[in-house]
Amino acid sequence: MADFKTVGSLERGEQVIAAAQQIVKALGTSKNPTEDMIKFLSDFDAQLSKSRMPEFVVNKADRNQVEERLDIVQDKIMSWDSDQSMIWDCSQEEASDYLQAVDDVQKLTENLGGLSLEEDNQVENELLHRAHNILQMAMARLEEEFSHILVKNKQFLEPEQLSFRSFEDDFVYDDSISSFEADSVECTQERLLRDGGHNSEEYIVDLVDPSSVPDLKCIAEAMFFSHYDRECCQAYSSIRKDALDECLFILEVEKMSIEEVLKMDWSDLNQKIKKWNRAIKIFVRVYLSSEKRLCDQIFKDFGSASRICFIETSKGSMMQLMNFAEAIAIGPCSPEKLFRVLDMYEGLADLLPDIDALFMEEAGCCVRSECHEVLKRVGNSISCIFVEFENAVRKNTSSNPYAGGGIHPLTKYVMNYIRALMDYSEILNLILEDSCEEEQMLPLSNSNQIIEEDEEWRSFRSVTLMARRLGSITSTLESNLDCKSKLYKDSSLQHFFLMNNIYYMVQKVRSSELGTLLGDDWIRKHNRTFQQQALSYERASWNFVLSFLKDEGICSPVSSSVSRTVLKERFKSFNLAFEEIYKTQTAWLIADLQLRDDLRISVSLKVVQAYRTFLGRYAGQLEGSRNSDKYIKYSAEDLENYLLDFFEGSLRSLNNQRRR
Repeated sequence: MADFKTVGSLERGEQVIAAAQQIVKALGTSKNPTEDMIKFLSDFDAQLSKSRMPEFVVNKADRNQVEERLDIVQDKIMSWDSDQSMIWDCSQEEASDYLQAVDDVQKLTENLGGLSLEEDNQVENELLHRAHNILQMAMARLEEEFSHILVKNKQFLEPEQLSFRSFEDDFVYDDSISSFEADSVECTQERLLRDGGHNSEEYIVDLVDPSSVPDLKCIAEAMFFSHYDRECCQAYSSIRKDALDECLFILEVEKMSIEEVLKMDWSDLNQKIKKWNRAIKIFVRVYLSSEKRLCDQIFKDFGSASRICFIETSKGSMMQLMNFAEAIAIGPCSPEKLFRVLDMYEGLADLLPDIDALFMEEAGCCVRSECHEVLKRVGNSISCIFVEFENAVRKNTSSNPYAGGGIHPLTKYVMNYIRALMDYSEILNLILEDSCEEEQMLPLSNSNQIIEEDEEWRSFRSVTLMARRLGSITSTLESNLDCKSKLYKDSSLQHFFLMNNIYYMVQKVRSSELGTLLGDDWIRKHNRTFQQQALSYERASWNFVLSFLKDEGICSPVSSSVSRTVLKERFKSFNLAFEEIYKTQTAWLIADLQLRDDLRISVSLKVVQAYRTFLGRYAGQLEGSRNSDKYIKYSAEDLENYLLDFFEGSLRSLNNQRRR
């Protein structure tokens, strides 16, 4: 069948060519071609007007041919419309035949629609209307086939099957005070897919069977050329939205409202955040990257369709992930949340370049903007938690002294907490810098004023914001410990408690990156403080005992001879004082073996040496006296051995014990 539109155009073109030939011939015989050019060109336009074809009307023979062709394609399309089976499930030949029928009706519709039909030409209007109906029926079937192929050929990979899945630590955060008391606590984060200069191509997988992509592309092409592009894109987005929702379900990310998240207790929320941190990295770098490639494979030849389909498909899932992060950001600023929220911030910040690349240009602006805004709000939440943590340290109170003067749980919690923060030092500095102005972030407190007034902290303002914050927290802890030491009635135990805790702080700083952050000045200052407390303990505990070993008052003022009565009283008083200290301080505890040995040696050098000298000078004065062993109960070696029982945290008594 001849193309009725083409026939009319050829006939019209022949008349135009004839008119043009006449003008060219006239120009060849002109004496003044330049002046005649305009005239001849005007004549050319007139000739074109005369040579224009009258409006084309399909004649009876053409109508019959069109109707016959419509009958053929309608039969083909209608034959599948009533069939319950899917065309592409039958054979490639059937699919090709159907696409050919669709192509025929599309061309018929286009050609009929391109004619300038007269208003009273009812036959041509009926043909066009019929062609449109057939095309619409075909497009509905193609949309159904398109959706069916997408669903049937969907592929999912379980996270355990992903070859690039990084090691996931079995450590589960408790983040309660007890969890940070253990000296072995090390902050371990999941660093899933964090390789710095990663290549997103490494993570792309096939979300549908690759063999189905050519079929999907052919159907999309037929629908786009028939101006059913919107229906095709909507079908794709609808199917793939469900697929991405299923991805999140596989990754154990539940759909939860912000209100539901805010009502969760910490133990459950802790696990939700952990799963979110892991899921978003896999979702963005694997599933979304793969989804973007699938969109490109099917729609890349249709302008912006690929980009629009991808954004419409993935926007809902990304908003679900961002809503959870938003809920965490606006929730209570509890100190136990800090490490999980830091993981959340770090993971999202690391993914922003990927997200920006996936949702580029104006179409993806809403997703990009939301991700950046959520990251900012999570950062503000971290700053808030930091402030709340210091406030919690400041407000921590006790009504009873800590038994044995050992390391207080608060000291262990705070020092292990800030030590664990060193894994995040770089990102914390950025967060603290971005969160607010320096004056707002560090309001002056008494502890901060003490730091600023100290000559060794003159350069405090020049160090990083994180160093300032941690320096402030350690000062707040010291102030709190000083208050807790006042709960002890025994002044020697007050100093012992502070010595113990400050020594612990120094060791935690010195043995980690905290030492580099807080600096040598901090370590030197707190070493001096620890030594001062140790010296104060020795004085408060042993000066009274040593006072009985002095020479003053032993000799009679009249005869200048040794008074046995005074000497007996001195030995007796020394024994009682030493026994009382033994009974008390064997129950005191120094957990650090080195500190325990050092303090024992220091006490021994003072007490045992003084006793040995006193014993050597005056023991002979009591020889031959009745019950002399009642007064000289211990040798210098006995005291040395008894001092080895000190600071073990186990109550003992020397009463009625035999000499060793």
